[in-house]
Amino acid sequence: VEDLYSRFGVSWEVFQSESAYFTRSVIDRAMWRQTFVMSPPVLHTDNDSVFKAQTVAQKLYDLGIKPCRSRPRVSNDNAYIESMFRSLKYCPSWPSQGFESLSAARDWVENFMQWYNHEHKHSGIGFATPAQRHSGEDKVILANRQKVYERAKAARPDR
Repeated sequence: VEDLYSRFGVSWEVFQSESAYFTRSVIDRAMWRQTFVMSPPVLHTDNDSVFKAQTVAQKLYDLGIKPCRSRPRVSNDNAYIESMFRSLKYCPSWPSQGFESLSAARDWVENFMQWYNHEHKHSGIGFATPAQRHSGEDKVILANRQKVYERAKAARPDR
């Protein structure tokens, strides 16, 4: 689950298989970890069967989350999470031979998400980290960066 404003990975998990039960648990954790600006919060998903399952629909209703689904066969409807998955799959430490075990996959994803949230400078949010944007620290960082640019331009207006 990713916050679209900050690109912060809010909740994640790796399971052996896909199921509505597992999906509910990830959504539940995301909801209780965060304070949401939007009311009701919106969960944008693809049209996968687990997101259409009655148990997931009921969980969204119980938590006051408004569901929003991508249009069938329109891949860019879910561009933000697709971008995160691209970062994950093209990460230099991605194991090209696969994971040895479910535990190894979980450990790798945990490390990736820590890097993604706290170290990765995201181009879509002004080269701040998702954690900086999520906490509001990016405002100071971007304002300071702008001052540096302005001083450099004043010092060398010919450039």
